[in-house]
Amino acid sequence: MSSTIGFIGLGHMGGPMAQNLLKAGHTLQVFDLVPQALQTLVQAGAKAAATAAEAVAGADLVVTMLPASRHVEGLYLGESGLLTAIAKGTLVLECSTIAPESARKVSAAAAQRGIRMIDAPVSGGTGGAIAGTLTFIVGGADDDLEAARPYLEKMGKNIFHAGDAGAGQVAKICNNMLLGILMAGTAEALALGVANGLDPKTLSDIIAKSSGRNWATELYNPWPGVMEQAPASKDYAGGFGVDLMLKDLGLAAEASMQARATTPLGELARNLYALHSTQGHGKLDFSSILKLYHQPHG
Repeated sequence: MSSTIGFIGLGHMGGPMAQNLLKAGHTLQVFDLVPQALQTLVQAGAKAAATAAEAVAGADLVVTMLPASRHVEGLYLGESGLLTAIAKGTLVLECSTIAPESARKVSAAAAQRGIRMIDAPVSGGTGGAIAGTLTFIVGGADDDLEAARPYLEKMGKNIFHAGDAGAGQVAKICNNMLLGILMAGTAEALALGVANGLDPKTLSDIIAKSSGRNWATELYNPWPGVMEQAPASKDYAGGFGVDLMLKDLGLAAEASMQARATTPLGELARNLYALHSTQGHGKLDFSSILKLYHQPHG
């Protein structure tokens, strides 16, 4: 059954997600601050909106995918915020990765207006967004998740209910903190092996079948040329940016302070990515952390 969907935020993740909803036969009203991102969706059959409010007019469902907490709060809240333009009873999927406290704040404001909202941050990267195989980590009410499920299933293959509003964000932050740690560790191990004369592909193959195996060695190797489809083999273009990983590690640090939890490896990873970013690599894929450990000769 076709629905009218207002989709706001058409970047590396949001764009492909919107494309998959179009392919499923839904009508999309889309908005983004980048004209080229809008144009790509229009060419695929979406209708461009001049404002975010126009995108949600008459929508059965609203999806947002934005960079950070301040963008989400800035979009939804306030006297002229998007919540004032969304009809009562409308279902909202907020798919950005933001602070759990921000998710709870926006969800509470939505509930006051009779708007149903779930936080549904994603895992799986741009490849998962394009293929429609993302993992959605949901916080919110059971009934709202079930109403969202048919749409989520067009964009992803794994849907987890982490708990109430904000819980999806907590789980996503934990996952991405671990991802930052294991990517830095994988880069460090490969650089050590190469420095001692090993071939990076051979070492990667050994690790992938040994106890050190992980998502990076299996699907997202940080060493150029080891995996043809990985960003490392494309000059670290596309993928999940260093500055986005740095943002998520910052969210983990904030969450650990609020809960009085200890995250020494998460903090170390955050410092490594901060150093890497200040060296001019913020827009590269996060697997480029390898550059901290290995500089090619020539």
